[in-house]
Amino acid sequence: MGAAQPLVLGWPVVAAVLCGALLHAGWNALVKSSGDKPLDTALVHLMGALVALPFALAVGLPAREAWPFIAGSLVIHIGYYIALAGAYQHGELGMTYPIMRGFAPLLVALGSAAVVGEAPSAGAWAGVLAITLGVTLVGLAHPGEALHHRKALGFAFANAAIIALYTFVDGLGVRTERRVGGEVWCYVLWLFALDGIAYPLLVWLRRAPAARAAALAYARRRWPLAALGGSASIGSYAIALWAMTRAPLASVAALRETSVLFAALLGTFMLGERFGAQRALGTLAVVAGVMALRLG
Repeated sequence: MGAAQPLVLGWPVVAAVLCGALLHAGWNALVKSSGDKPLDTALVHLMGALVALPFALAVGLPAREAWPFIAGSLVIHIGYYIALAGAYQHGELGMTYPIMRGFAPLLVALGSAAVVGEAPSAGAWAGVLAITLGVTLVGLAHPGEALHHRKALGFAFANAAIIALYTFVDGLGVRTERRVGGEVWCYVLWLFALDGIAYPLLVWLRRAPAARAAALAYARRRWPLAALGGSASIGSYAIALWAMTRAPLASVAALRETSVLFAALLGTFMLGERFGAQRALGTLAVVAGVMALRLG
């Protein structure tokens, strides 16, 4: 096997991750437009698992060395789903989602040197901080209101830490898969095929027996859109993990969270949401952050 490829955030990687962020924003816009956000989130994950399973069987099993990372990620994702359900129970998606997604890359950058031996450069730090600020400004329509929802904030910040944790685990896992001759798609497909049951089961168990019939009827109407969202979720994460084999984890994690900006744009054009000066300022911060990451 040849020398290890240097980890460089080139423009092709930047473009790929931004496309993945757009896919991620697409399925989140689907959830945001729904009348039952927890149920639609569960449907997206379940349909993603059903979409992934036949492809996972076709490509074969991941390398033996990658399975500990997949197993660890599955356990961490259970915590993610519990925190996600708690955040949505105590606060709106529009408040909790930007916090979860916006602060995760900052935590990845803080831990990169210790966990994966990748200390971000000054330029990369500037990019991560700008994207974190920009994502928060874009996502939080009324930042002051968040302070009055302490339980929701607690769950959201806890989930930011969990997102950072599974980013490290899956980043190392997919690098291990590549190192022993495997493919990113193999790792991602099996991860999605096995992961798509925990959150739907959690949502189902939290429903009163009388409400489950209504949930099934809702699922029958929404499953085609959920299958499309699940496919977008698979593609988005596959791109992100592929990028982590070619660029530093902190830079990829930060770039991926530009999905919040894309979600705001989709909300403006598809759902008639107001964009406003705050989101415009956040957009400029995100763009500046992307440039700093690339040049740093």
